[in-house]
Amino acid sequence: MTKLSVNLNKLALLRNARGTDFPNLLKMARRTIAARVQGITVHPRPDQRHVTYSDVYDLSQLVSEHPAVEFNIEGNPIHKFLDIVGEVKPTQCTLVPDATEQLTSDHGWNLREDRERLLPIIKNLQAKGIRVSLFMDTEIGQIDIAKTIGADRIELYTEPYAKAFATSCEHEVWVRYRSAAAHAKHIGLGVNAGHDLNLQNLGLFLSIPGILEVSIGHAIVVESFDHGYEGTLRRYLEIIEKSKNG
Repeated sequence: MTKLSVNLNKLALLRNARGTDFPNLLKMARRTIAARVQGITVHPRPDQRHVTYSDVYDLSQLVSEHPAVEFNIEGNPIHKFLDIVGEVKPTQCTLVPDATEQLTSDHGWNLREDRERLLPIIKNLQAKGIRVSLFMDTEIGQIDIAKTIGADRIELYTEPYAKAFATSCEHEVWVRYRSAAAHAKHIGLGVNAGHDLNLQNLGLFLSIPGILEVSIGHAIVVESFDHGYEGTLRRYLEIIEKSKNG
């Protein structure tokens, strides 16, 4: 069944906006885990504008107390990031091609250019027992390279799908994602997905077979205005359960 990994970045951004500890990120992580989600995701950026490096250590300790919950750290593999990941040893590290000043992730890896840089990084992370996922677009040739350089999984960047949802090109774009996921699975890659998935568009996306994990953060915070935090998480889990049952 697809796992829901909740990205806590927006909660950390809200906390940092006032320079206080409100909301407390550990308390929110406990509430998240208590709602029976299967994963916690963080994306610590170099400017630490949301999740900080110290948050990563604190959350790692908390998640380690819940064996059924996976810890996913995502980010650009700069030295500081890799040092922290190597110390924390999360379940999964998702490598993302973010520029330092980038507002949010907006494209997958160009592995024709970055394969030589990433290959030893992937090997070193895996040697520490960390599953490695690469943030990718739907281009089949790029997905082939992800397999060649040793990635365990890819995370499909889903903003193009979210933009196409409920428009005339929805089916065409959905088919592109279905084909990319099917190809990845055929060559032995696990498939995750994330970015701009929400309560409206997730159900259709999960009609693509075999999605192992969805990482969702921004939408959960926004939708909590309508449904409450736990109520929103419950709705996501219900969508996932429904997709499992066809």
